[in-house]
Amino acid sequence: MKLTIGYSPCPNDCFIFDALIHHKIDTEGLEFEVLLEDVETLNKKALLGELDITKLSYHAYGVALNNYILLRSGSALGFNCGPLLVKKAKTDIKNISNCRIAIPGKLTTANLLLSIAYPDLTNKQEFVFSEIEDAVLNGKVDAGLIIHENRFTYQEKGLEKIIDLGEYWDSLIHSPIPLGGIVIKRNTDIKLQQKVNRLIKNSVLYAFENPGSSMDYVKVNAQAMSLDVMKKHINLYVNDFTIDLGETGINAVNLLLERGIALKLFKHGHQKLIIDL
Repeated sequence: MKLTIGYSPCPNDCFIFDALIHHKIDTEGLEFEVLLEDVETLNKKALLGELDITKLSYHAYGVALNNYILLRSGSALGFNCGPLLVKKAKTDIKNISNCRIAIPGKLTTANLLLSIAYPDLTNKQEFVFSEIEDAVLNGKVDAGLIIHENRFTYQEKGLEKIIDLGEYWDSLIHSPIPLGGIVIKRNTDIKLQQKVNRLIKNSVLYAFENPGSSMDYVKVNAQAMSLDVMKKHINLYVNDFTIDLGETGINAVNLLLERGIALKLFKHGHQKLIIDL
């Protein structure tokens, strides 16, 4: 049986899925057709229900609940690993509400966190995440919301942090920040949902037990990223919550979704949040 699966070319996702798609683990009769795209593209595809399994932002999950249900394995959660709002070094921003802000997509968790911290922002402009730093440096926007590996390199490029939204979330909620998760179509047979979850968990465990095994796949998709940044990226976003959300992770997802509902970014659904095991 073949299933379509979408995830990003970022080091953490390639680290997670390498063993699964390259048959380094037993896939129990399943084959996977892979689509590699940036997370906002995957978010939009999730709204249309285009893929059987997909990575998406937790913000997008709040919108796509009718189509998908969350798996327990494969998520990116953690403490102080959230997006950063940055500006050009040595510039002064007196009123953030009046600024032009570059965001990596309306459906990203980064944008949801920005909306929680600054609900009055009205001039947000969407960019591919990798273009946000240049947009700030070139004066296209006053500030930018950076995610992924950019958090490791922004200072070298002449940018300064305005706020770390991961730290902000932790001070507000005292909970890990849910960034992205792996979901499967809600109408999929429950035993198949459980099998896919088991395979992703086994793929993560294999990656942890054989950390060098995935690096060729990571490097192929990391473009010009240095090895040091690749490893930092993986270490920041892949952890025990990736193996299994557990009660703490599930509670964190609920808390984030409740905030999105309060901001009227999506409606409260009565669907089950996460698959049964």
